Amino acid sequence: QVQLVESGGGLVQAGGSLRLSCAASGRTFSGYTMGWFRQAPGKEREFVGQIIRSGMRPYYADSVKGRFTIFRDVAKNTVYLQMNSLKPEDTAVYYCAAGLDPDRMEYWGKGTQVTVSS
Repeated sequence: QVQLVESGGGLVQAGGSLRLSCAASGRTFSGYTMGWFRQAPGKEREFVGQIIRSGMRPYYADSVKGRFTIFRDVAKNTVYLQMNSLKPEDTAVYYCAAGLDPDRMEYWGKGTQVTVSS
């Protein structure tokens, strides 16, 4: 059974940092695109960033560029989202996703809440 499990969310003050983890199980995701998405209350889910394959440069939504970094540990089948200089508008549920096609995520985690206080 394929599972993606996010962790690391929480409450942080504006300007602070958090690191989210997404542990994958049930298969090896080394050839998969791994992505992060988020959904704020009352808003649609939006793309945060993704890394297509190990060794390739990740790309990010403009809203997080320069503040968020995605990296993966292939041996641990885990992808991370390092979030720095957090802003209140970053408050959302963050989801990890995976797919062979970068434009179509096949697997989704249940999400982890990130709340940034002003």
